[in-house]
Amino acid sequence: MTGAPQLSARFRGRLGAFALDVAFTAPARGITALFGPSGCGKTTVLRCVAGLQRLADGHFALKGDVWQGDGAFRPPHRRPIGYVFQEASLFAHLSVRANLLYGHRRVVGRGAPETVRFDEVVGLLGLAPLLARAPLHLSGGERQRVAIGRALLSQPQLLLMDEPLAALDRFSKDEILPYLERLHGVLSVPVLYVSHDIAEVERLADYLVLLEAGRVTAAGPLPDMQADPALPIARMPEAGATLPATVERFDPHYGLVTLALAGGRLLVPGNPEPPGTPHRVRIAASDVSLARTPAADSTILNVLPTRILAAEPQDGVQVMVAIALGTDGSGARLLARVTRKSWDTLGLAPGQPVFAQIKGVALADPGGWTRGPGSL
Repeated sequence: MTGAPQLSARFRGRLGAFALDVAFTAPARGITALFGPSGCGKTTVLRCVAGLQRLADGHFALKGDVWQGDGAFRPPHRRPIGYVFQEASLFAHLSVRANLLYGHRRVVGRGAPETVRFDEVVGLLGLAPLLARAPLHLSGGERQRVAIGRALLSQPQLLLMDEPLAALDRFSKDEILPYLERLHGVLSVPVLYVSHDIAEVERLADYLVLLEAGRVTAAGPLPDMQADPALPIARMPEAGATLPATVERFDPHYGLVTLALAGGRLLVPGNPEPPGTPHRVRIAASDVSLARTPAADSTILNVLPTRILAAEPQDGVQVMVAIALGTDGSGARLLARVTRKSWDTLGLAPGQPVFAQIKGVALADPGGWTRGPGSL
């Protein structure tokens, strides 16, 4: 991140019986996810950034603008943030339009530049049909979209989102996630996003900060963190890698889309899309097997040359293996979960070239097609 705008945070202190000691830097763009189990300090960090929780040993700066540190402490009302909580907390007596404009008029009235416009937010969040309604007549997902719009229209330089989907059911989550992805792709406001749902993180985040018991255990770009077999997320049953890919072409005869990613190509079932259309693909570690030589006859279409980067034993039975696409291992990184018996029988070791047999590929974004058959 050298030379790129950053946000930097350091907070240390005790809050009752809980000890917080965190320090990290992240890009001042895109979505940075604070991820970890309940009670690890994610929300406390967000409250410290907002100035709602003051620790004597604290520092926060955004793009070189110091909000806290060296004896200075900017109070919450002077921090240019938007805050989205688990509950939407809309004003029941106001319409959706009035809720959206509540903070906007106050901030713009003080002379703040209007970098996020009303029509833009309404369009991105699909709020036009809701503007005249009262919050009482909105679904949970609709209320949360309004809360996000209200936060954005306060013209923040940083958006804080504290598990904004936690109070929603699965249907409502699936409804709102595409809107969050659309915001991510269009708006330049950086986001600190708290979650303990790895599926949300994989769909939205660019950068990941892992927390455990009030401390940062690791931080880095999402693909790098996912592909490190030594990190706790690699021990999760749903461990896998989320990678950027672009559409190359569509085969109408077989209904297959060719996706290009660093170091290789994937064939997945799909619909016609223009070349260059971006996607996020997710490849679960359990859907990747390794072979010393490519199978001559197989129903698996995606068999790619890779190189083993590292391996970490798990539970005495399995081994989590980090691999990188390409014969030289310079491409995108994946994880493969194999049995220790297979690892030993094949004589596998870091540095060796192997073939990754990818049995399933899923889109981690809403592209009109989802997981393909297991025999891809």
